[in-house]
Amino acid sequence: MKERVVLDVSKLPPHGMGTARPTWRGTCAFMLIEGTAFAPVIAIYFYLTSLAPQWPPGAPAPGFIPGTFLAAMLLASVVPDILLSRWARQRNLRKIRLGLIVMSLLGAAPLALRAFEFTALHVRWDDNAYGSIIWTMLGLHTTHIITDLIDSLVLTCLMFSRHADNPRRYGDVEDNAMYWNFVVVAWIPLYACIYWVPRL
Repeated sequence: MKERVVLDVSKLPPHGMGTARPTWRGTCAFMLIEGTAFAPVIAIYFYLTSLAPQWPPGAPAPGFIPGTFLAAMLLASVVPDILLSRWARQRNLRKIRLGLIVMSLLGAAPLALRAFEFTALHVRWDDNAYGSIIWTMLGLHTTHIITDLIDSLVLTCLMFSRHADNPRRYGDVEDNAMYWNFVVVAWIPLYACIYWVPRL
């Protein structure tokens, strides 16, 4: 007769936080996939610089001010984002609601600056390969900002509704905060390529 070993998991909580959540692994995999999308774009950028006798070709270097302000704003947003993640682990609904409103505003503000940033590139996307690659870089990163902003707005609405009582929502807030950190970190090499490499 075979003995069947059964583990009693009835006392485990129905929802975990951090690495105990399957969606945490999914968010990490998503960031890995998105990060590998940025890598070839940066590789193409440096390939084009190696072919051009002058960089940028046929255009002045991009205006420094909009991109630098955007970089500073993104870096500053990490502080409330880390606090929001901490409040999600503590399941402090009042602070989470405030943090989500702040992060939604900090997610929308870079989009306004990004509109000025496109005009400060001094090149159209269809002028040459240089214009195409830097517009692609900004376009990809803008897509990531929009993606996280939509997620933040949806979570904000949920946390002000009756669904806030669902313990899974706290993990969703924590995952969203982790993704925003990825959006900020991804901007650093793109910023260096667009604004610093042409000035070296």
